[in-house]
Amino acid sequence: MRDFPSCFGENGVQVADSSCSSVGVTKASQNSVKCIYKCKLLHKSCLITILWSKNLMGQCLSIEIDDSSHRLIFKVDVKPSLFSKRKGSKYFEANSAKIEIFWDLSSANFGSGSEPLDSYYICVVCKGEMVLLIGDLREEAFKKTGAIGSVSSETSFVSKIEHLFGKRVFNTKARFCDEGQMHDVKIECGDKDCDEDPFLVIRIDAKIAMKVKHLRWKFRGNSTILVDGNPVEVFWDVHNWLFGSCLGNAVFMFQTSLSKVEKLWSGDSKNSKNLKESELSGFGFSLFLYAWKNE
Repeated sequence: MRDFPSCFGENGVQVADSSCSSVGVTKASQNSVKCIYKCKLLHKSCLITILWSKNLMGQCLSIEIDDSSHRLIFKVDVKPSLFSKRKGSKYFEANSAKIEIFWDLSSANFGSGSEPLDSYYICVVCKGEMVLLIGDLREEAFKKTGAIGSVSSETSFVSKIEHLFGKRVFNTKARFCDEGQMHDVKIECGDKDCDEDPFLVIRIDAKIAMKVKHLRWKFRGNSTILVDGNPVEVFWDVHNWLFGSCLGNAVFMFQTSLSKVEKLWSGDSKNSKNLKESELSGFGFSLFLYAWKNE
């Protein structure tokens, strides 16, 4: 939460630094997926951050719970080890109430990424209520925790931040609303050295949702697409791809709620520069993609 960069700049969307500092991003931070959920614990708003990362030893998992002031309440790290179990639980107490975190990754299928594809669960339980449940092993999670009822209706998925790698094509999957279907998202970009006029294409489930021609002139911008019949604002910054003097990344943001973001986009630069991820959590769902080119 606290390390998220400013998302808007004076000349449109400025979500990536054009300097060579982007090269300094460690491989560990690049091979990561961060998911942020807004929920209520003991009648207070909290943010739960699930960070998946991958290193030479294997997959790692970090779970953080922050209060409404973005102060860390509790953190669990599950690191790869030849002798550690890939399932377990931790708990802490707040206001005399027990808050438990359970996970089971023993059968998880990670594929080539840092985030599991299926056969796992992570959940947070407070006073017998299932506050958060991710993964497809829902029945197993309820049985293990003894939670009653369904997942709290006050929990929502507010943000996902992912690093992608490719030469001209970058792929991921995303669900743009809590009850929506999972979509394949593909970003294609013409090469600055091979194409006289580089272009940008974004596909949702193989269908073209957006195409930008004359990318050298439109390397930053925004456009609206429809996903599941709902408007999704897409912001892009591919300056580093086209003009960077060193290896850099492009940044894309998919935002499901438009009014507040558009207001800040068109407002004064001082307010837009200070827009942080914590503020975006009230705007609906945000998908941030950092696209790194493999040379």
